[in-house]
Amino acid sequence: MPVGYWIPVLHSHLPFVKHPEYDYFLEEHWLFEAITETYLPLLANMKRMVDEGIDFRLTTSITPPLAEMFDDGYLMNQYLKHLDKLIELTEKEVKRLSGNSEFYGVATFYNERLLKIKSFFVNDLNCRILEGYRHFSDLGKLEIITCGATHGFLPLLSVNPKSVEVQLEVAVRSHRKHFGKSPRGIWLPECAYYEGLDALLGKYGIQFFFLDTHGLTLGRPQPKYSVYAPVYTPHGAAAFARDPHSAEQVWSSKFGYPGDPLYRDFYKDIGFDLAFDYVKPYISPDGIRVYTGIKYYRVTGKTEEKLPYDHAAAYERTKIHAKHFYGERIGQLAKLKAVMDRTPVIVSPYDAELYGHWWFEGPDFLYHVFCEVAAEKAIQPLTPVEYLDLYPQNQVVSPYPSTWGAGGSYEVWLNKDNSWIYRHLHHMSDTMEALANKHMADDIAINNRVLNQLLRELLLAQSSDWAFLITMGTAVQYAEKRTKEHISNFNRLLDGFNANKPDVQFLEWLEYKNSIFADADFRVFVTNYTENPKSGNLTGKI
Repeated sequence: MPVGYWIPVLHSHLPFVKHPEYDYFLEEHWLFEAITETYLPLLANMKRMVDEGIDFRLTTSITPPLAEMFDDGYLMNQYLKHLDKLIELTEKEVKRLSGNSEFYGVATFYNERLLKIKSFFVNDLNCRILEGYRHFSDLGKLEIITCGATHGFLPLLSVNPKSVEVQLEVAVRSHRKHFGKSPRGIWLPECAYYEGLDALLGKYGIQFFFLDTHGLTLGRPQPKYSVYAPVYTPHGAAAFARDPHSAEQVWSSKFGYPGDPLYRDFYKDIGFDLAFDYVKPYISPDGIRVYTGIKYYRVTGKTEEKLPYDHAAAYERTKIHAKHFYGERIGQLAKLKAVMDRTPVIVSPYDAELYGHWWFEGPDFLYHVFCEVAAEKAIQPLTPVEYLDLYPQNQVVSPYPSTWGAGGSYEVWLNKDNSWIYRHLHHMSDTMEALANKHMADDIAINNRVLNQLLRELLLAQSSDWAFLITMGTAVQYAEKRTKEHISNFNRLLDGFNANKPDVQFLEWLEYKNSIFADADFRVFVTNYTENPKSGNLTGKI
């Protein structure tokens, strides 16, 4: 019997960004950075563990927007161009730094690393990232869960209850399309829970979800085992809550591993540090400097005088930190087991991009943690479903409305800077529901296409990312532009539809550009309309 169980969870998400009207678009860079620095390194380490016989269990969300981008031929072709540009840059850097004893080795490391990443992407995955996730899921190593269709902030969308249902139903359909099976769990967008949401999760076959710590500890009644065992909600969904201690060791600015002096510094990047004419071909064509991912310095400490990065030394440090993390979990679980009448479980959820993008050595740290777990066998890694199979009987608790944002409330997504968004979203949702009810039986192809694109524009406008970016002061202009653009697209399409004069050229452009959910059906917004889970067909209940 192990001392305890461990459920590591990664939330993998980016908003849908596709701009074929430009050969280069700055915000598409978000996706390409994440693929190179997070998603491919994590998948490569999963392959390494399978090849080495290291057993592991990992739960990860792949949100519908991210899955749609991974499966988009245009974006993956753009990613290959991006990757080739980076490889070209590292080749120039190897030549530039030849004879430089401090930085030549790091330049060579980046060149070799990017060549390996390209080989893995092209030869192992056939340029289809989802193939990797499906592979490890089929092996039983990876539990892939869903999210809201476009990461919509569900508590604030619930003013129109059908909006929440549509976010869930479209997400489940997307998951089935990409992974060949229905999701068993969900990462609620922003971990945002409100009373009654659990009833809708059950309607769409969702067995479990995750909460931030206070979402469970402030529940009614107080959970007997705190966050170290799941609970069932009043409507039967299992809720797992974040363990604050394992989170702090990675996230904390004071105590977190990523701040170690040997690890790579995120901010010192040659895209900003080298001469403009030299890096010009590898940054934005309009001259905006961007992160290239080529960084030559380590954290060093609280100083502007950074020391050269040594990847070999940083890699060795991930082993030390993995041992420390494992030892801390052993001590924590032993104390819990002494006072619990069941084997405790620690749930450790993180943003996936922490591993690789923000913390360059993060994927190697995670690999070495799994090595420790496999070698020592005192902790057993599990997926949520595996834990529920072991302990099918759990306390019933009504969770507390909460998020994992700053302050744990809804304030990040609803404040003086972004509140203007919601009156538009609510009006669009009400309009969409009325249109769906009125035209559910229509068989005019062009009308159905317009209605389906109206649905896409609404879903894209509902993304919680835009409100979040506005609050954080990050890419505010882009976030506001995207929100207003989808609102404008919706209204323009609606005006043409109501006048029976659809702008076909505009529609075709939106179908190409905002191509998320190619199989979208506006009838998901019909009141009391459901999908037959066995056939996938829509069934009217009006």
